[in-house]
Amino acid sequence: MRTVIILVLTMLVVFSCQKQNKEEVLQQFIEQHVAKIKPLETAAKEAYWEAATTGKQEAYKKSAELELKIRKIYSNRQEFKFLKELKESKKIKEPLLKRQLQILYNRYLQNQIDSTLMRQMVELSAQIEEKFSTFRPELNGKKVTNNEILEILKNETNNAKRKAAWEASKQVGAVVADDIVKLVKLRNQAAQSLGFENYHTMSLELSEQRVKQIDRIMWDVAEFTLEPFYNAKKVLDQLLAQKYHITVQEIRPWHYHDPFFQETPQVFQVNLDKYYENHDVKEIATKFYAGIGLPVESILAKSDLYEREGKNPHAFCEDFDHEGDVRILTNLKNNESWMETILHELGHAVYDKYNDPNLPYLLREPAHIFTTEGIAMMFGRLSRNPYWMQQMLGLSDQELQKIEPDLDRYMRLKQLIFARWALVMYYFEKALYKNPDRNLNKLWWRMVQQYQLVTPPKNRDKPDWASKIHFAIAPCYYHNYMLGELFASQLHMYITRHIYKTKKWQTVTYVNNPKVGEFLKEKVFKPGKIYPWNQMIEKATGSKLKVDFFAQQFLE
Repeated sequence: MRTVIILVLTMLVVFSCQKQNKEEVLQQFIEQHVAKIKPLETAAKEAYWEAATTGKQEAYKKSAELELKIRKIYSNRQEFKFLKELKESKKIKEPLLKRQLQILYNRYLQNQIDSTLMRQMVELSAQIEEKFSTFRPELNGKKVTNNEILEILKNETNNAKRKAAWEASKQVGAVVADDIVKLVKLRNQAAQSLGFENYHTMSLELSEQRVKQIDRIMWDVAEFTLEPFYNAKKVLDQLLAQKYHITVQEIRPWHYHDPFFQETPQVFQVNLDKYYENHDVKEIATKFYAGIGLPVESILAKSDLYEREGKNPHAFCEDFDHEGDVRILTNLKNNESWMETILHELGHAVYDKYNDPNLPYLLREPAHIFTTEGIAMMFGRLSRNPYWMQQMLGLSDQELQKIEPDLDRYMRLKQLIFARWALVMYYFEKALYKNPDRNLNKLWWRMVQQYQLVTPPKNRDKPDWASKIHFAIAPCYYHNYMLGELFASQLHMYITRHIYKTKKWQTVTYVNNPKVGEFLKEKVFKPGKIYPWNQMIEKATGSKLKVDFFAQQFLE
C-alpha cells in the first residue's frame, strides 16, 4: 500500500513539473515572439499611416513589405507545430497563458500558407488600396472628391445631376473589380490549403465566430427588421418622390443620399447640418469625451483630421503600440456626418487608449473587432440625439421639442436602413467567396433589391459592388458592424438601467457623467482580450449578445 502511495505521489510531482515546464516554455516563447513582432507591427502601422495621409506609392510599398515580414513570422511551421502540440496537450492551465496560446494558434494557423501565395495576397491588396486612396472620379470633365459627391447626393434636386454624381461614385469599381476577384481567389486558395471551405469561413472561425452562430444572428436581424423596414421605406420613398417630382415607381439608387443607401436620406424637416455648421466638431468631441472621464487631447494631437489631395478619403483609427500611441484619420467638415464620424473614431480610440497596461501585450486589444465597433457606434449615435445636441450645442427647450419627433424617426430609420444594408454586404460576400466566377454584377443588384428594396438601374451591368472598399481591405468584416450595433444597444440599455437607473433610454446622453467612462474602462476596455467576446459581453451586461436590445431601442 505504501509503495502504491509513493508511486502516485511521484507521478503527481512529475506531472506538476511537466506542467510547470510547459507553461514556463510557453511564457518564454511569448516573450521572444512579442520582442520580434511588436517593433514590426509598429513600423507597419507607421508606414500605413504615411501612405494613408500622403498617398505616396513608396509608403504603400513599405507598408506591404512590413506586413509580409509579420506574416512570415506567423508562417513559421516549427513554431506553429510547437503551439499546436501545446494546445492539444491541454497542459496549459494558467488562464492568461491559455488565452494567449489560443490567440497565437489562430494567428499562426491562418498564415500556414505558401510564401509565394502570401506575397501575392499582400502585394495585390496593397495595390488595390492604393488605387482606392488615390482615385478621384470624374464628373462633368472635372475630378471630384468623395465629399463633393456626397454633397450633391444630399442637396441636388436635379435628377440628371444626381444620377451623374451617383454614377461617378461607382467609377472606381471598374478600376479595381478584376483585381478584387483575383484577390478573392488567392484568399480562397490560401484558406482551402488550410482545410477550410473558403476564406469567408476561415475568417469567421479564426476570429472566434462560428459560421452558424453569425448566420443565426443575421437571420434574426433580417426577421426583426423586415416588416418595420418595409413600412418605413414606403413612407421614405413617398417623401423622396415628392422632393424630386417623380413617381415612387421612378425612384432609383441615386435618389437616396449616399452611393449605397446605407445612410438615412435627409427627408425630415430637420436639417441636422445647420446645427453643426457654426461649431467646431473637433472641439465638441474633445469636450464630450473629457466630460465622461476619457480625455482625447493626446489622441487628437497626433491625428490627421482634415481633407487634402492624396489623403485617404475614409476615416479610421489606429493603435500603434498598445501603449498609448493612438491616432485617428478623418476629413472633417462642420456637419452632422463628420460629427458622427469623429465621435465614432474616438470611440475606437478610447477603447485602445484606456486598455490595461498590466495585461500581456497580446491581450491588450479589444475582445473582438466588433466590440470596438460597438463602442464607436454607441458614441457616434449621439450626433443625432436631440438631448445630447441640447447639452453640447446649447439648444433651447423649445428647439428641442421642435426637433425631437423628427430625430426619433430619423434614428429609427437610420438603424433600419443600416441593418438591411449590412445584410446585403454579409450575404453578398458569403456568395462572393463561395463562387467568385458567377455574375457578380447581377448578384449584387439582386441582393440590393431583396434586402434594401431598391429598384436597380435598367440594364446596368457594371461592377458597382467593387466600389465598396471593404471587399478589398476589410474582407469578411462587414457583419461586425451589425454586431457592433447590437452591442451598442445592449451597452446603452445596461447603462440606462444600472448607471442612470431609469427606463427612459432616449434621454440618456452620458454628458458630464464620468461613471459612464469608468464603467466602460473597467468592464469593457481593461479586460482587453482576456475573454472570448460573448463571455466579455455577458460579464459586462449580464447577458450574451442578443438582437432584443436593438429591437427594443429601434424597432418597437
